[in-house]
Amino acid sequence: MPLRPFQLSLRFIFPLAAVLGLFALALLPLVDDLTRRWFLRDLDTRSQMVAASMREPALDYLTLQDAEGMRSLLDRSVREGRLHALGVCDATDKLIYRSSNFPAQLSCDTRAPKGMLITESALEQDGVSLGKLLLAQDTSFIDRRSTEFRYYLSAVFLLMFLVISALGAWIAHWSWLGWVSSLKNLLRRETGSTVANAPPEFRPLVGDLRAMLREMNIERRSEQSSPQAWTPEKLRSLLHDELAGDEVLVVSNREPYIHEQSEHGIVVRRPASGLVTAVEPVMRACSGTWIAHGSGSADRVTVDANDRVRVPPKKPAYTLRRVWLTVEEEEGYYYGFSNEGLWPLCHMAHVRPVFRTSDWEQYVEVNQRFAEAVVAEAHTDDPVVLVQDYHFALLPRMVRERLPKATIIMFWHIPWPNPESFGICPWREELLQGLLGNTLLGFHTPFHCKNFLETVDRYLETRIEHEASTISYGGELTQVEPYPISIAWPEQESAGDVALCRREMRDELRLPAMYRLGLGVDRLDYTKGIVERFQAVDRLLEMYPDLVGRFSLLQIAAPSRSSLDEYQNLETRVRKLALEINQRHVNLVAPPILLRVEHYDAERLACCYRGCDVCVVTSLHDGMNLVAKEFIASRDDELGVLILSQFTGAARELHEALIINPYHIEQGAQALYRALTMPEPEQRERMRSMRQLVRDFNVYRWAGRMLLDAARLRRRQRVSEKISSHSHRGLRRVL
Repeated sequence: MPLRPFQLSLRFIFPLAAVLGLFALALLPLVDDLTRRWFLRDLDTRSQMVAASMREPALDYLTLQDAEGMRSLLDRSVREGRLHALGVCDATDKLIYRSSNFPAQLSCDTRAPKGMLITESALEQDGVSLGKLLLAQDTSFIDRRSTEFRYYLSAVFLLMFLVISALGAWIAHWSWLGWVSSLKNLLRRETGSTVANAPPEFRPLVGDLRAMLREMNIERRSEQSSPQAWTPEKLRSLLHDELAGDEVLVVSNREPYIHEQSEHGIVVRRPASGLVTAVEPVMRACSGTWIAHGSGSADRVTVDANDRVRVPPKKPAYTLRRVWLTVEEEEGYYYGFSNEGLWPLCHMAHVRPVFRTSDWEQYVEVNQRFAEAVVAEAHTDDPVVLVQDYHFALLPRMVRERLPKATIIMFWHIPWPNPESFGICPWREELLQGLLGNTLLGFHTPFHCKNFLETVDRYLETRIEHEASTISYGGELTQVEPYPISIAWPEQESAGDVALCRREMRDELRLPAMYRLGLGVDRLDYTKGIVERFQAVDRLLEMYPDLVGRFSLLQIAAPSRSSLDEYQNLETRVRKLALEINQRHVNLVAPPILLRVEHYDAERLACCYRGCDVCVVTSLHDGMNLVAKEFIASRDDELGVLILSQFTGAARELHEALIINPYHIEQGAQALYRALTMPEPEQRERMRSMRQLVRDFNVYRWAGRMLLDAARLRRRQRVSEKISSHSHRGLRRVL
């Protein structure tokens, strides 16, 4: 027997021995007492029966005073009644007759000696007492039998102990082997084992074991992948090694480069978008094809006959394929269903989503249009398709139907709501079915993954493995994983000098050289907490009036979705609030709020990041928020303070930032004051730690992890196809 099962059996045997021993010690005296009582009762009953049979002849002999007859009666009764001795006493308790073996030390008025039972029976005639019978019985056999009973009972307990111990050891041995085998099968995903197939004893533990192993595997993979080495070159190498010969297609609504007409001819603009910031460096490394909506005024005149153009303009690295939409399609698909419906549905920003059937119809139509573009651009039947964001929830299923072998990876850039919130959507089942066309579905955080799994569980008939984070639907498997998005670490030579940026910013804003400056960079969106940010500045100046004329917040708010009422109302409110705060804290130096509702290009933004003292991110709900990471990456001087909303995905990574609840205005004001008064050594310590994290966990690592997982799933799919092919071929041979 292996040592481990023997040790387990000992844990069972020792308590069993103790229990049986205690039980025996308690039971033996009880059994001994009961046995003695039974024997004595039997002897007394026999004595009464013998006395009853002797009473009449004894009275006759006693009346006749026939001594010989009486002795004969007594001796005969001793033999027939199997008694020890018999005697007759007169009315004065004097022994007058006795059997031949009557003990000499026994008399009518003495107590029974040890080992003997004395029973008395009265002899009466016509109500007159003539004496009594003494019946003596030997009880020594009771002690002998009690001793034998204790011996046999102890032997029975010992035998029970040995049998149960042997049985327990045998059960422990085979159970151990069976449990180990079952756990090995359960922990190997390739076996297809599920929790339902697990032994009942282990079902509560399977989830924890798998989750632990998954975390260990992720940590091991992260360590082996050396996050510091994630560069464009490594990503290209990964694509060459893991996806050799495989084409990569990216699908997004927003294009990475927009061509527009201007007074000086056609100009190229890169939109201010977190998605573009994250994905564009990946496409530079992949040299694939990016499919996007062509929205620029000069987009049509810059593409070839197949609606393609090579980008970036100065150093082309990949192909941009543009898809054209009518005004009605853009109104319904983008502004309507995507941004009046899905956007507020997924963000807890207290704006009610709006769902219209006409918008949904346009959303379906545009998703189909982009799916056809993917099929047209695919030169193989199994491309790698990277679908970006909530604009294309239906596209994965549409592509899957046309390209069943494709590896479809979708990253959902915004939060995923809880099942109750998502249930508001009238077309929730259709959206979920579309998303389950993906091979791999990514979110920013594990919390968003959990929400998605619970949503699918609520509204669709699927098989969900929560431990493996997989969903089986319609015979297809979708892996759901967290992939925290990041940015490309900037090249040092492209960044300006910090002192120069500080001077340029203050000159542009007409501020003194030592003026303290906060910075907010956002799209003009109700989820970004711009109103709450302004209120925190207002409260700061109320609490610390000495900062009036010494601190201002530069808010860069890029116009976004300006045709929608919610965004028009937001812009009006933001402008009005900025004016009110500036009038309330008027001074001769500068207004407290410097509002710029315009687009800033990447170089100008980088200079703002490097020239400010504090970067304020107060999103009310955000998937990640890359502004926080861009600010950190720009600060090679290791100075500056980041104030970060707790409702961003970035807050789960950047723990050295000043984390706040943006709804708590006083807390935001106190964080601003702490940031403005923070000593430089503390600033450097915090910034150094955050820069190391953003440098190591950059956008190439984000893309690399998804592509590594995609490559693993592609290999598994190809192996399965080969096995299936060989099986069918063998079956045909047999038939």
